[in-house]
Amino acid sequence: MTTTNWVIDASHSEIQFKVKHLVITTVTGAFNDFSGTVEAGDDTFENAKISFEASTASINTNSEQRDTHLKSADFFDIEKFPKLTFSATKFTKKGDDFELVGDLTIKDVTKSITLAVEYGGTAKDPWGNTKAGFEVSGKISRKEFGLTWNTITEAGGALVGDEIKLIANVQLLKQ
Repeated sequence: MTTTNWVIDASHSEIQFKVKHLVITTVTGAFNDFSGTVEAGDDTFENAKISFEASTASINTNSEQRDTHLKSADFFDIEKFPKLTFSATKFTKKGDDFELVGDLTIKDVTKSITLAVEYGGTAKDPWGNTKAGFEVSGKISRKEFGLTWNTITEAGGALVGDEIKLIANVQLLKQ
């Protein structure tokens, strides 16, 4: 079987997360500097080899003060851990879509996670490049990855929720 190589087209992709703040609202953030590769069979992405990394220093929640705190040792500790990584262990077709299982490493903690992947299709752009689109979603516990900082509010609730929703809209470029 021949292999097709793809790379993430970062200018047409976004890697986001959502977390509860004060238990009443959701804060959305993103990693702005990331890359990834996919090795797949010719006409199907099933059993593809997928790897991804993001620069923790590129975190952006639209609040400079919050981003500085997230980059500190309380959270991502970007001096010691400049990247977070993901490496797929299984990519399985589920109907029209896929289930992605792999090892996510944040700081010095690696855990297996399962993500849902919606396949958007494949198309050629006006310049003749072949592109494929995917929307990836899932949830993790930030505390399981050593992101444990929190404080209790006056009402007794946590300032930052534990559950992190992951959302990635990824456009791949065929090499």
